[in-house]
Amino acid sequence: MRVRARVAVAGAAALLVSAAVAVSPTLVPAAGAAAGCLVDYRVNQWAGGFTATVRVTAGDAAANGWTVTWTYGGDQRITNGWSATVTQSGAAVTATNAAWNGSLPAGGWTEFGVQGTYAASNAAPSGFTLNGEACNGAAPTSPPATSAPPTSAPPTSPPPPTGCGTAAFCDGFESQAGGAPSGAWSVSYPDCQGTGTATVDTGVAHSSAKSVRVNGATGYCNHVFVGTTSGVSGLGAVRYARFWVRHTTALPAQHVTFLAMRDAADGNRDLRMGGQNGALQWNRASDDATLPEQSPAGVALSLPLATNRWTCVEFTVDGTQGHLRTWVDGGEVAGLVADGTPTPDVDRQWSSRANWRPNLTDLRLGWESYGEGADTLWFDDVALSTTRIGC
Repeated sequence: MRVRARVAVAGAAALLVSAAVAVSPTLVPAAGAAAGCLVDYRVNQWAGGFTATVRVTAGDAAANGWTVTWTYGGDQRITNGWSATVTQSGAAVTATNAAWNGSLPAGGWTEFGVQGTYAASNAAPSGFTLNGEACNGAAPTSPPATSAPPTSAPPTSPPPPTGCGTAAFCDGFESQAGGAPSGAWSVSYPDCQGTGTATVDTGVAHSSAKSVRVNGATGYCNHVFVGTTSGVSGLGAVRYARFWVRHTTALPAQHVTFLAMRDAADGNRDLRMGGQNGALQWNRASDDATLPEQSPAGVALSLPLATNRWTCVEFTVDGTQGHLRTWVDGGEVAGLVADGTPTPDVDRQWSSRANWRPNLTDLRLGWESYGEGADTLWFDDVALSTTRIGC
């Protein structure tokens, strides 16, 4: 499902907001209409839940601060947002810029995202406005300007920083010579070596020029990981991690893993991050407990791992309390939180084991498929710290 709205921005000299114009489905402005802002709503949904990316593009005039609103056509409820402050009242949603993305030059753009749930309908939103001006077919509120649309392409909006901060370990694989990862990293093939591979890729990267590419095949024998112990021993019981991942194939219905950490306090069995029922999950190898629970309501509180784009994944593990928290693209995922208070559909199953206190001794990125699911993944800008690193 994809919804686009075209908005024109003009008005008195003291205002940054302007008239809206109706457009055709191909986004060509009506004759004589001023070039305006574009609000592009792109949704990725599954049973009971969804995420949406909203791109805001300035028109002829720069925008120094923006507010976007819309009205949902179903019973959607937003549970999370990132790169904007998002609130909801009934079916009406309001999103206001973050501190770092509020200033848009003429023709410039930025994106923010939302995550939500629905019960009966995830019908397309309507009634988009930008800074109070109606769009998506509504009549202008002031005479349209006569200036021509800008001919230059919109500049790329700056992403949040990808630096290392005070990380104990931070690596973007730029020191790798090529071929199999080496140095701080080593390749392993749990259980048996099949067709899964891990190599340094010089053609795809989140930043700079290199990343690690994992060709993950279907089947138990094809497990492959790139792992490190660097920086882990000095982190203590409370640790934070950040990595960027890009992959080509949606998470399958059956269980897969793309991150594993050996838990010395749990018989050296792995604490695993991956997917099931199409959404992200944590899995404890020793008892196969999942976070969230794999009920429809639990899965809806997680989210899929977006394909064919870089995604920032962060998490923290508190070994003194047995707690977990997880963020995707800067926003906390409600279904991937274990806070010590059992919550139905989230961490009730996870908390059924008393005194789970993980002692994690490594970090491995790769691919495990147990029943179905092949994928190609890239990992980059991996960091470990005693405090949150950020995207």
